[in-house]
Amino acid sequence: MEALATQEKIPCLDLKGQHQQVKKEIFEAFERVYEATAFSGGSFVEEFEKSFAAFCGTRYAVGVNNGTSALQLAMLALGIGAGDEVIVPANTFIATAWGVTYTGAVPVFVDCTSDTWQIDAAKVQDKITPRTKAIIGVHLYGQPFDVEGLQAVCQKYNLYLLEDAAQAQGARYRGKPVGSFGEMACFSFYPGKNLGACGEAGGITTQNESYYKHLLSLRNHGSTVRYYHDEVGFNMRMGGLEGASLNVKLKYLEGWNNRRKEIAKRYQREIQNQHLQLQSQPEWSDSIYHLFVVTTEDRDGFADYLHRNNIFPGLHYPVPCHLQKAYAHLGYKEGACPHAEYLASHCLSLPMYAELAEEEVSYVIGVLNAYRNA
Repeated sequence: MEALATQEKIPCLDLKGQHQQVKKEIFEAFERVYEATAFSGGSFVEEFEKSFAAFCGTRYAVGVNNGTSALQLAMLALGIGAGDEVIVPANTFIATAWGVTYTGAVPVFVDCTSDTWQIDAAKVQDKITPRTKAIIGVHLYGQPFDVEGLQAVCQKYNLYLLEDAAQAQGARYRGKPVGSFGEMACFSFYPGKNLGACGEAGGITTQNESYYKHLLSLRNHGSTVRYYHDEVGFNMRMGGLEGASLNVKLKYLEGWNNRRKEIAKRYQREIQNQHLQLQSQPEWSDSIYHLFVVTTEDRDGFADYLHRNNIFPGLHYPVPCHLQKAYAHLGYKEGACPHAEYLASHCLSLPMYAELAEEEVSYVIGVLNAYRNA
């Protein structure tokens, strides 16, 4: 492996190439924000909201300050609060559960499947009680969850379906954009996302005018008329600079996503190593590969091997939600969600960003195929 060790470092994510590509346009957009002094909300955010709603195939989009706030406000707009329960995947970033907890409701964690690593719709029914009000499905790693499976459960038990699409801007389920299936869908535009702002930002899409108007009030101190507050609200507006940067990047998103798909197809086709398991891709799923995750029995040894060969993977997520200290009071123990627990202790995220060169992809594949096969 000595020849491989001479390769330049390849990180899990590198935003420099993307930002160099759009730097001039973004700086020009920032100049327009400065000239208009539209720093909090305003026309640049409104322009992005309209464009993003069209992108997702929804009537409305509401820009907020981050994806965690989006989840919280969506829960509140559904009327969820103290005494309620919301079903959440155990295998997700913790913010999915925070959105429930912030309202006073209780997250009820459900295991993922062993192959797609998405919430297991077949196990959801076992967790439903008279207190259950909603299910949050997460389009994790950029791959859509089993929408129809969760829709069937929601219809049977009269529950709300909410999409956590924080990692899935542009993904499709059966040809239709994610963000258009649930009562609402919540997005993160954290800088590392496929569509990331220059700063923190998030958004909510919906087809429902009532939810839309309520969200506008909630994000703005519970107010629709200045200095008149109809409910307890929050200061969760999107900033003008963030809206402007997202407006620029949205034009490039489809091309960036397509490049990620090309890289993913090479990984899926050319990684041939019995020591590595890849995420299963159902026929109805059109992922945008925010992350490309693999599992292996000796994760630490695998990570060390990659580091020695100048490949620096990511780790998403080493502790599943139900075993986090913050939720110890809920009483979950090891073994409650075995597939999520296995994934947490055996997964790594491979390099995945649109600017990866073909020779870098080839190099990564070569290193992976040589793992424990040398």
